[in-house]
Parts: sequence; C-alpha cells; structure tokens
Amino acid sequence: MRAPLASTQIVLSEVTKSYGTRVVLDRVSCTVRPGERVGVVGDNGSGKSTLLRLLAGRERPDHGEVTVTAPGGTGHLAQTLDLPPGARVADAVDHALAGLRALESRIRAAEALLHRAGPEELAAYGDLLAAYEARGGRDARRRVATTLRRLGERADLDPDRRLGTLSGGQRSRLALAAALAAEPELLLLDEPTNDLDDEAVAWLEEHLRARRGTLVAVTHDRLFLDRVTTAVLEVDGDRRTVRRFGNGYAGFLAGRAAERTRRERRYEEWREEVRGAERLAETNIGRFAAIPRKLPRGFSGAGAFRARSRTHGAASRIRAARERLHRLTDNPVPPPPRPLTFTGRFTTATATATAAAAAAAGPAAAAAGPAAGSVELAGAAVPGRLQPVTLELAPGERLLVTGPNGVGKSTLLHLLAGELAPAQGLVRTPARVGLLRQDDPRAAEPRSVVELFGQEHADRFVAGLGLLAPADLTRPVRTLSAGQRRKLELARLVAYPLDLLLLDEPTNHLAPALVEELEAALAHFGGTLVVVTHDRRLRAGFSGRRLELQREPAAASR
Repeated sequence: MRAPLASTQIVLSEVTKSYGTRVVLDRVSCTVRPGERVGVVGDNGSGKSTLLRLLAGRERPDHGEVTVTAPGGTGHLAQTLDLPPGARVADAVDHALAGLRALESRIRAAEALLHRAGPEELAAYGDLLAAYEARGGRDARRRVATTLRRLGERADLDPDRRLGTLSGGQRSRLALAAALAAEPELLLLDEPTNDLDDEAVAWLEEHLRARRGTLVAVTHDRLFLDRVTTAVLEVDGDRRTVRRFGNGYAGFLAGRAAERTRRERRYEEWREEVRGAERLAETNIGRFAAIPRKLPRGFSGAGAFRARSRTHGAASRIRAARERLHRLTDNPVPPPPRPLTFTGRFTTATATATAAAAAAAGPAAAAAGPAAGSVELAGAAVPGRLQPVTLELAPGERLLVTGPNGVGKSTLLHLLAGELAPAQGLVRTPARVGLLRQDDPRAAEPRSVVELFGQEHADRFVAGLGLLAPADLTRPVRTLSAGQRRKLELARLVAYPLDLLLLDEPTNHLAPALVEELEAALAHFGGTLVVVTHDRRLRAGFSGRRLELQREPAAASR
C-alpha cells in the first residue's frame, strides 16, 4: 500500500506580479497546508491562472517570494497544451510524466553505482524506489489510457496521432488524464471540468477526494467547489489581492455574506456620523444666532459681572462640527454594491414571427395570440440548426432547455428574441424581451462603457451594482476581459423591465460569487424565463419546466 503524500508546503510572501504596466497581484501573502484541496476563484483576468503558474514555477514574481516544497513532484494542468500541433499524443503523455521519467533516470544512475555504494548511497537509493512506488511509476502510462476512458474518451488514442488532429475537448481530456496518471504530490489544475460531461466530472470529483497529496484547482464550477474543496482562495482583480476562506465552498459563501454585512454596517455607521455632525453644526449655528450682538451698558464688563464674548463656546463647537463633517465627507465609506434585480413587467403587445413574415400576420394575429407575457412556438424550425419545436409558456413560467451541443439551444433563444425568423412554423413572444448571448457581442467595441450607456446608466447599473470598478468605465470595452464584458450585458438586462428573459449559458466567464447573486436575482424575477446552461448547480436547483432538444434522426440508408 502506498504511503500518503502530505508534506507539500506552499507559502507566498509579499508577492507582486505585473505584465508591463498592469499589476495583477500586489503584495500577496497566503499559505496552503499539506493535504488541502484548495479552489481558486475570481473574475476572468483577475490573476487566477497567473497564481497557478507561479506555484508551478512557470513564472517568477517581480517581488516577494514563492516557496513550494513538494518532494513527491508537481503536476500542472494549464488551460491549453504547451505543445505544437505537430507533436504526437505520446509527446503530450511524456510531457506530463516528465517528473516520473526524471525519477527513473535517477534510479538507473543510482543502480549503476550500487556495486560500490555505502550505507548512505543505499539509503538514498531506497528513498528513490519508495518515491517511485508511491507514485505508481510502473503503471503510469497504462493509467493514462484508463483515465482517458473515465473522462469520456470512448476509444484509445493512437500514440503517434498528431495533436493538431484532435478536437479541443480531446486535447483537454488527454492533458488532464496524463496529469492525473503522474500522481504528483502537488496537483495544480486550471479549469479541470471544462470539456467533461456530467458522468466524467462525477468520476473526477470522487478521484480527487480520494487521492493523496495537495490539490490547487482554478475553477468556475460551483458544484466541483462544493464537493471537492476544503478551502477557497479568492483572487480579487480590483484590489489585486488574494483572500482565503476555510471550510470549502460553504465557508466561502458564509465569508462573503459576512463581509457584505460588515460593509453595510460600516456604511450605515458612516452615514449616521455624517448626519450627527450635520445636526451638531446646525444646532450650534442656531444657538450662535440667538446670542445678542451687543449687551446693555450695565453689562459692559465693569464690576464683578463681566460679559462673555459672543464667539465663546458656540463658535468653537461649530468649528469642531464642521471639521468633523469635512473629515467624514473627504473620506467617505463606499456603499456596498446593490444586489442584482431583474424587473418583470407584462405588456399587452405581442411580437409574431412566421415563415411567411411577421408583417403579414397583422393585428389579427396579435389579437388571437397568447396572453400578455406568454410565449408560443408552433412547429418553429430552422433547417440544419433546429428541429420543429412546439411549446407554450404562460406568463411567469420558467423553462430550462437542455440537450447536446449543436442541437439548436442557442438558435431557439435567437428565435424567441426575434433576432432570427423561423423557416417554418410560428413564434409569438411578448413585447419586452431581453437576451444574454453566449457569444461576446462587444469583443471589438472601441467605445467606453460611459460612451455606450451614458454616465448615469454606467454609474447606477455597472459601478453601482459592483459589476465594474469606476476606473474601468472609461476604458475601451474591447480592452476589458471576457468576464467584464459579460457583466456589461447583465447590466443592460437589469436596467429595464422585461416580459421575457432569455439566458444563454449565463454563468460563463462569471466568478462563483456573482453567479450566486445571479441565481438569487432569477429566483425573484416575475417575468417569463428561459435558460440554457451547462452549469450543474444551476440545473440541479432549477425550479420550472424542462425541454430536452434532440438531434435529428439519421436518415435511413437505402
């Protein structure tokens, strides 16, 4: 039986990392204890992958120190294979098993000197054999093929096959299988659940819970975080820091909620201090005005009774109150971001699209159409993209659309949004429809957020909701990360009332904390909702109807 590997030590001390003038991590200090399973979360572009590359030794910090001690080896799964398309499958496997191959070379070198080895050399040779056995070095290549099948690859990959001929999913699964098969003491994984089906992810979760050693995984998969991790590191892209939360994903959610409560309390305390300073200043100004400017001659100061200066007492209190007020207003406590809220509002107008043309339907079609806020599809289809769909949704109903890739889920949403006309059948939808697309419609947008939406909208629905930092509002949108542009689309949807809300993979590119907030907002949305998602946690908790789209049956051979 292999001995447990639990000696990994990870310490970051005042680490700073920049790319050109862009600071990604600023004076970050954190630790990972031996045997921990740590999830790394944060917005796209916040520095999660950078943190993983620093731990893997692929990059060096500008300042500070990264100390990683893993006697049983380190395995690093990046989001893309660091090999050219012309490399072979066998090259990718050897790349992942490089640590084991180096260990084998050291064993062979030690064996060549055994004939003259002393006690220390023999002990060192024994340690090498023990380390090799602990990692199952003899069976590593066989484990790659076995693991590939557990990850969803139906047939063995030819070792001589070129990587460029594999699909993106096949390359991802190959890299993950090889990293797992190497059985390093420290395993660093970047988005390991990408390109895996539910069955493969379930196996991966069980495997990682049972494995020995330390795990650090960057992921957006909330169910993976909930089932696998024992601690969470949140990379804050705005503050360029890393915060640690214990007790896995549940501890992360509890910590975030407690932090929001603290921010709300600090903001209310600041507001109360401001109101107090204003009241104090106003009160003393009133008292000051009530003091007469001149006193009778009998009280001019002669004798024992002496008049007090009009500026004595009240004026000093006014100055103190004003100074306090200036200090408070010069150093304001920012309010916590407002939570996301989608507003549902049903109208009487109905949009109609048919194969003939929406204009031909005229007023009669709207009058004969569904109730306000409802949705109707009658045999709506787009050849080659979507098989005929017949469906009715009452106002306020919820629908989860599932099915394999390429079956037409996004096409269905574009039909409902009125952006695509059916080649056959009919589509009726309410007047106010909002669509969150799966693609990135503003990837090349040269204008800034303020230029696109206006200052008021940007302040209220982008910065006010905490979706972007105020400094990002004036940047060209194309320079924002994919996650930041995704947040802009969310801001567009929450700004106006909607009868029908269509969400195509809404959790893509969003940090888990924002996804949790998005789920809460959807739970309170009063309009009709249609969602397409691969997010396992969102699907598991979805309350409403479900529609599974099927592929077109293969034509019978003649």
